[in-house]
Amino acid sequence: MQTVTRLLLVWMALGIAHTVQAQAGKRKKPNIILIYTDDLGYGDVSSYGTSAIPTPNIDRLAKQGVRFTNAHATAATCTPSRYSLLTGKYAWRKEGTGIAPGDAKLLIPVTTTTLPGMLQKAGYRTAVVGKWHLGLGDEKGPDWNGKIAPGPLEIGFNYSFLIPATGDRVPCVFVENHRVQNLSKDDPITVSYKTPVDPAAPTGKGNPEILRLHPSHGHDMTIVNGISRIGYMSGGKSALWRDEDFADVLVQKAAAFISEQKANPFFLYFSTHDIHVPRIAHERFANKSGFGPRGDVLLQLDWTVGQIEEILKRNGLLENTLVIFTSDNGQVVDDGYKDEAVDRLGGHRPGGIYRGGKYSAFEAGTRVPFIVSWKGTIGSGKVNDALFSQVDLYASLAALAGVAVDNGQAPDSKNSLPVLLNQSQQPRAFLVEQSLHSTLSLLVGHWKYIEPSKGPRINKETNTELGNLPEPQLYNLAEDPGETTNLAASHAGKVAEMKALLENIRQNR
Repeated sequence: MQTVTRLLLVWMALGIAHTVQAQAGKRKKPNIILIYTDDLGYGDVSSYGTSAIPTPNIDRLAKQGVRFTNAHATAATCTPSRYSLLTGKYAWRKEGTGIAPGDAKLLIPVTTTTLPGMLQKAGYRTAVVGKWHLGLGDEKGPDWNGKIAPGPLEIGFNYSFLIPATGDRVPCVFVENHRVQNLSKDDPITVSYKTPVDPAAPTGKGNPEILRLHPSHGHDMTIVNGISRIGYMSGGKSALWRDEDFADVLVQKAAAFISEQKANPFFLYFSTHDIHVPRIAHERFANKSGFGPRGDVLLQLDWTVGQIEEILKRNGLLENTLVIFTSDNGQVVDDGYKDEAVDRLGGHRPGGIYRGGKYSAFEAGTRVPFIVSWKGTIGSGKVNDALFSQVDLYASLAALAGVAVDNGQAPDSKNSLPVLLNQSQQPRAFLVEQSLHSTLSLLVGHWKYIEPSKGPRINKETNTELGNLPEPQLYNLAEDPGETTNLAASHAGKVAEMKALLENIRQNR
């Protein structure tokens, strides 16, 4: 019976994929825009039911398409989530894919056929605009004063405009393709994550009196734009960014790429910085939310999503563009700066009904907003409860573009195109989550298993429950979505079953 059911599902999936490809055959290949936000919790978006902060543009995207309730980033931190998204491979399979320092080498091998590289084979022009945080350069790291390579252009992108790591890390400059933008040869950049590069330069630790935003933990080194960062930097004054302009600059770059490519199929990985720290909203949004800087940059993020939709409208591309909106991990409130985020939460619940958050093995670490819209192809106002992983975007978009995945590439990605287009609610058979200390969790149906871990129970800096215990944990998410009752002791057989499955997945069996 199980074999018959599997065959039926395969037949249905093939039929749906054939229909989609037949529709695409009547027009050019659909454009694809992936809006990848930063540190956005499941409950931060008002269409998910627990937000006290209005997000009308994101909500409109959901009303025009499908809102997923059980979609997951692969990790509870940014670098591994981004790695697995672009490679179709769980980041925990590769050493050195934890949270990357700002001067890390490129983490994705140039021999990898990435998601954009795969789409190039189908004739797509590809671009990344926004936060990168996957390293740049060779084994020596990036040459900030010369050609910065390898980087996105060497792994499948035709164009790149980057925040090299994150806004709270040096160097505080934009990198366009292979070069730091607006850099003067007479003022070279020096970066170190070990020792000060200019002992006379002020730092957040030594000169707090000149800061306009103070750190709550860490983030007390080089000062740029009145904000102290992680790491030391000197030089590059003409190239330094103004944090308030992040959203405007990224939207402008995205608009230029879309307009230039409107006659060709394109893939845009639009990686916003909001709502990551430091939370410095543009003057248009500052003090507008009533929830402090975190709420203000959430308004700014919502504006950004609305701008992308407007750009598509102006270019007549809405009906031939698949738009995916999601986050790299769950929420974090205090992540290094005294920006009143905790004090001004009020009735806002960033993680919704879920426990934990960024860094955590609990559900709020990886269960994130996930919205898909494609005017005229995906029905409006839909909800999909299927278990879905961002690692499957690679194989699913390959199916949409009609590209075969190269042998050995994207080993953890499964073709879930019918689910992505809301033509099926067939859940993923299983899903693996990764937390800060590489503790792995396994989801199968409504069951969740968290492996034993020696890691700390609490991230004291962010006040986040990490979900680490020396003994196994088992939760029934259907009855206990908040993961309050560990059932491992009373369900030893289920624990053994899921432990064995996780080990098989880990060993590629």
